[in-house]
Amino acid sequence: MTRVAMVGGGIAGLAAALFLARRGHSVTVLERDARRPGSDLDEDFFAWRRPGVPQANQPHGLLAPVRTVLRAETPDVYDAMLRMGARERNEFEWFDAPPPARPGDEDLVTVQTRRIVLEAALHAAVHRETGVDVRLGEPAEGLVLDRHGDVPRVTGVRSASGHHDADLVVDACGRRSPVPGWLAEAGCRDAVVENHRIGIAYVCRWYRLRPDGPRDPGRVKAGSVSAFAVGGVFPSDNGTFAVSLTVSTADPTRGALRDPAVFERVARTFPAVAAWLALRPEAISDVLAMGGLDNRWTGLADAAGPVVTGLVGIGDAVTYTNPTMGQGVALALQAAQWVARHAATAAQDPASFADGYHRWAGRTLRPWFDVQVAMDRANEAQLRNPARTSPQPPTAAAREKAALSACSWEDPVVMRARARIRHLVMPADQAYGTEEVRERVARWLADHPDFTPAFDGPGREEWESAVKPAGPGV
Repeated sequence: MTRVAMVGGGIAGLAAALFLARRGHSVTVLERDARRPGSDLDEDFFAWRRPGVPQANQPHGLLAPVRTVLRAETPDVYDAMLRMGARERNEFEWFDAPPPARPGDEDLVTVQTRRIVLEAALHAAVHRETGVDVRLGEPAEGLVLDRHGDVPRVTGVRSASGHHDADLVVDACGRRSPVPGWLAEAGCRDAVVENHRIGIAYVCRWYRLRPDGPRDPGRVKAGSVSAFAVGGVFPSDNGTFAVSLTVSTADPTRGALRDPAVFERVARTFPAVAAWLALRPEAISDVLAMGGLDNRWTGLADAAGPVVTGLVGIGDAVTYTNPTMGQGVALALQAAQWVARHAATAAQDPASFADGYHRWAGRTLRPWFDVQVAMDRANEAQLRNPARTSPQPPTAAAREKAALSACSWEDPVVMRARARIRHLVMPADQAYGTEEVRERVARWLADHPDFTPAFDGPGREEWESAVKPAGPGV
């Protein structure tokens, strides 16, 4: 049995604690927030002030790895989520008739739910687990280190109740984790931190479908795109859905979107959003904003090897990314699963355990971090100029890239490749690079000789008109 101290009790920390305990390990969870969610999902979601978790009340679509890991490690948690209203949606539901199945298709499933549903299900399970001691309202205050040997070893954590000895400490403190600072104060080598500021902001508003009204608008895409903004819809649990607008932080109209009336007028200029708002849903939140984001990689190993042993990070403490791809929870649960599967070696050979984890993270987590950084650079360059019009004809490469998306809504082979990318199964060059996909896209382009990439969202004049409608007599 390995003694584990979990620093942080969010999704990553609770999931890791549960995975570990069910393999026979003893876990103490130290979490600064005293609140236990679950008695009232709406109250927990909308009224719980969590400045350290800015994404908590933003829309989520949980990717396939979340479902896969939970069903493998804690099927009771996943079943509880479904009972609480989470919904499954397979990518191929877009088509009138499902295409011939291929291995892996059954896993290309998005779990449509608010984040709080997963948190509540994890809390309920963890508090029932005899191998987990959950200490809400008791944050970790520092690390206990053994400085003997070439590499320091973390042997526990400190909190208000004293020292908690551990064979393994897991940092699940999220993007503002104090752990790298604690290590620096203790004289350890610096953590390897790579940070990319993102000039993108999100504003969203939550709605609930009326019990006596239609439940969905039919076959409508999840989003519409302008040259300078994106409007998206996130169907969720219990008849709720979120409308989200994505803009540059430099957009001069961004502040006006905080006004609910302005937000809704602007949102309706995006066809995908307008279709959902036409269902006459009830607005159940204010306009919620999130900005000031980074993509940050924090590694506790450098070219010389692990900075310390006896300590690893998971979730946002390792790879914190802009939520465009929605990969945060998926990567967090994959890391929690790796730690749980290998924790038995943490006490026996802490150096090998640390080295193995950091190598795994570099192979498995880091590529998706790099994808997000590259995507955000491209998106920011597009969004930052509100007057962008694209007067020049698109290049052949741009036309083919746009065709991949357009074709996917008509061809299940291309949809499958797109879904594999979206669900973190394989990178774009592999998914789109097969001979079959290339042939399908080439055939689609041949059938659409006049295809030109186009935005289906509003132009700038329509956007400005929605932000500042003409007054009486104008």
